[in-house]
Amino acid sequence: MMPGVVRLIDMVFPGDTNHHGTLFGGVALAHMDKVAFLAASRHGRAPFVTAASDRIDFAAPALKGELIEATGRVVRVGTRSLDVEVELVAEALLSGERRLCTRGRFTLVAREGGPLPALAPAQADPEGMLVMADMVFPPQTNHYGTLFGGDALRMLGKAAFIASTRDTRKVMVMAASERIDFTTPIREGEMIELAARVTMRGNRSQRVRVELWAEDLLSAERRRAASAEFVMVAT
Repeated sequence: MMPGVVRLIDMVFPGDTNHHGTLFGGVALAHMDKVAFLAASRHGRAPFVTAASDRIDFAAPALKGELIEATGRVVRVGTRSLDVEVELVAEALLSGERRLCTRGRFTLVAREGGPLPALAPAQADPEGMLVMADMVFPPQTNHYGTLFGGDALRMLGKAAFIASTRDTRKVMVMAASERIDFTTPIREGEMIELAARVTMRGNRSQRVRVELWAEDLLSAERRRAASAEFVMVAT
């Protein structure tokens, strides 16, 4: 993933929509704030809090059943604060049509630590790779304070579905999950990054490999926590 950039991809499910069948504005803002926090924390390696946001205009709705992609990019760095520009884009699964829903700038402040590092040059994600991030919150953890295996499986499956659907632009369903290996636990408060790639294409089916990485936002320690292969079939 590019330095200073974090990408969160999710589906718009019925529970996230209003009576018009479009994404709640509050849910969209929550995604944007989370991405801003992750981008700031990954850049500064310090505990950040959101201090302010500029005016946010909603230009287009995100519809039920669409993908939403929130991308956060660090655009200004001061001594203890930085700005993150966030774009939220909706994407139709089958047509691939994309439209900008909203854009905003968030200012975050480091609660402790020394001067923040300067901006780094951006680097492109690996070609053909879907990379998406999230964070582990307390409701997703067990009594050990680590991510539930079931939640990890849900994330792995979602990444496989998105990668396969973007590759084919067809209605894809999971036909099988091959070997799944859990190598290390993921702790509460850590960032998770899913990397998915289509490794085999048939007439109606695909094989998708997904790796799940955990990252401590303060120390930058990174480790592969799980990997899986899925068979996806076009209906």
